[in-house]
Amino acid sequence: MKCTAYKTEIVHPNDDLLQHIFSAIPQIPEQSVLCITSKIAALCEGSVIPIKEGTRAEKHAVVAREADYYLPPDASQYNLMLTIKHQVLAVNAGVDESNVSGVYALLPKDPYGLAVQIWKALKQHYKITELGVVITDSRTIPLKWGSVGTALGHCGFVAINSHIGEKDLLGRELKMTTVNVAESLAEVATFEMGESAERQPLAIVTEVPRIVFQAAPPTAAEIQALYISRDDDVYAPILSAVTWQTGGRGKS
Repeated sequence: MKCTAYKTEIVHPNDDLLQHIFSAIPQIPEQSVLCITSKIAALCEGSVIPIKEGTRAEKHAVVAREADYYLPPDASQYNLMLTIKHQVLAVNAGVDESNVSGVYALLPKDPYGLAVQIWKALKQHYKITELGVVITDSRTIPLKWGSVGTALGHCGFVAINSHIGEKDLLGRELKMTTVNVAESLAEVATFEMGESAERQPLAIVTEVPRIVFQAAPPTAAEIQALYISRDDDVYAPILSAVTWQTGGRGKS
């Protein structure tokens, strides 16, 4: 598997995302996956809020509005808000001020819908048949320092590879083993694109093993199959031990 990151011009709110992609990437090979950071996706769709006061209280109010569910900031020794947004457990619901000026950058409103739009446009522009698209973000992992990539939305390939029913090396049947292809690609691409001043918000992953490309966008059922409810999750004892508050997005 190979991953190549691409530089773009500095992206501003309400820029044309497709034009940034077309300008940065001369060609996309067949059977590739284009990964796009949620930051430039959100900027281009205008998902930003002007910073008025720049206080923690102001940002906390924005996070509460943007989150599906959240814990209040005083629950954290770092005065941060643990949130659930787009079915991702993360800090501050993706509300971020890095690499932008004068605004809070949010997450894309509909990552899956956006992935479908980009997928269709790229297939037509680059005249390719088999293509994947992933909208990426960064998240942290409990009990470990450092951030990794995560997939907010995808299109063009099967996101879960199931190995249930297969045999392990000792001939025992696998009961629960699945591999999240979209998440795996997001992690590789995010590492290659960087997290600071690299200005590389696009990455193409090629020679992806065990990927199955699709000729149609993922169905609602396929997307829902990626998600686990808090009660059914293996981490339910932790997730259910706190009282989540419903955020502005959770009420919609």
